[in-house]
Amino acid sequence: MNNAGSPRKPPGLSAHGDDIPEALRETPTAPKPKPTRSGWRLFWWGFMGFAIALIAGGLAAWLTQPIGSSSFAGGTPVPLQAGLQSALAPVGIQSPDLLLGHLPYEEAPETELAPITADGSVQLRQAAAERFTAMSNAARAEGVNLVAISGFRTVEDQQYLFFGIQAEQGQASTERAEVSAPPGYSEHHTGYAVDVADSSQPETDLEVSFENTPGFKWLKENAAYFNFELSFPKNNPQGVSYEPWHWRFVGDRHSLETFYKARTPTARLGS
Repeated sequence: MNNAGSPRKPPGLSAHGDDIPEALRETPTAPKPKPTRSGWRLFWWGFMGFAIALIAGGLAAWLTQPIGSSSFAGGTPVPLQAGLQSALAPVGIQSPDLLLGHLPYEEAPETELAPITADGSVQLRQAAAERFTAMSNAARAEGVNLVAISGFRTVEDQQYLFFGIQAEQGQASTERAEVSAPPGYSEHHTGYAVDVADSSQPETDLEVSFENTPGFKWLKENAAYFNFELSFPKNNPQGVSYEPWHWRFVGDRHSLETFYKARTPTARLGS
């Protein structure tokens, strides 16, 4: 039904475009104006601004997560590594080359190692060895006896610590990786990492209870003065178990680059 006052259609013209008489359909229409150069500039600047805002917003959302937290999708916790990979994939950023939450490290050359125990069984790189010796002497002067129980390890050493003990204890690889790095992925390979004990309480060696010793308390208050830091605090990003006994040297350019250069916010990884 036509509304009153509507213009009448020419005779023979239906409501369908295909019924338009050929003569009318071939009538040329005015060409559409081409976009000006300034219009294209405005378009590209707008597109670039939107892309930058999208990337910045995504990264800001990830960086504001509490350290050690997981990403969430639909209320289901997502492992941090998978969540980070998913968040950064749209902007072309890849997460580090992780294996079960650990970063790869090269072995320190034997020629660069120096002993930090009387029998020479525990060694660190020269710079780390000098600072650890100074640190243990300073602690001893205050009545605290720090003991190094593990330092540099070869990949072969780590082979047993990971696969050998895993088999002995019947652990899954993911479970073993929470307490020990796979071979080739241990901070101990670098010659900068050391496991420390308090000789007054040997029962706490390599145990979380080490945090209750005078040795750990002294390290928390003084280790930074000797360029040592705790590698695996509670709720660390990669999910490695809390290790109050495991400290690493970051007192020169090479050691700092070993642990931090070209790392994303998941940089503090390795074991």
